[in-house]
Amino acid sequence: MRLLLVEDNVPLADELLAGLQRQGYAVDWLADGRDAAYQGCSEPYDLIILDLGLPGLPGLEVLAQWRAAALAIPVLILTARDSWAERIEGLKAGADDYLSKPFHPEELYLRIQALLRRSHGHANQPTLQAAGLHLDEGRQCVLRDGAEIQLTAAEFRLLRYFMLHPEQILSKSHLAEHLYDGETERDSNVLEVHVNHLRRKLGRSVIETRRGQGYRFGAAPA
Repeated sequence: MRLLLVEDNVPLADELLAGLQRQGYAVDWLADGRDAAYQGCSEPYDLIILDLGLPGLPGLEVLAQWRAAALAIPVLILTARDSWAERIEGLKAGADDYLSKPFHPEELYLRIQALLRRSHGHANQPTLQAAGLHLDEGRQCVLRDGAEIQLTAAEFRLLRYFMLHPEQILSKSHLAEHLYDGETERDSNVLEVHVNHLRRKLGRSVIETRRGQGYRFGAAPA
């Protein structure tokens, strides 16, 4: 999943970037509201973390521009602890959730997971489930019939995206856009290798190849 972090506090941004990357997210970071207003509409993000006190353009105005442009990406806003008015204005402007500073990183990760599940129609699931699999995002492994299957970091990122989009045909280029940040070189051959590794662990029928189209996840495990 590819996230946009918009935060002008550099030490905090560095901490969040490192933590989010450990959680298996591809993250782009911006510190200026004007850049965020443009990039949020031009890149295929799965979720945006938005601070409200930004240089260039305030976060609330950035959010208003995104929603006016019909950008439906989930947005989690960061606010000061006592800024209840900002929280209310942010929710009115179209934010999906908010988190008050200072916060524990684990709370941020759990809120992100919940927002992503909700935005993909899995709101009633405490964990991500599809095709007989249960994804443990904290330990980055998958459970099937009570048995734990270990995943590499790359396999975990790919499987999480597949499980959020069951039964959908996903091209290699689409997957690359959502699994890598804007600075990482994207290689479709590497994606194919990770798909084959997942098939060996989960069963070949779980991920179907559609020639000329891409992959479809969601068949019953073999």
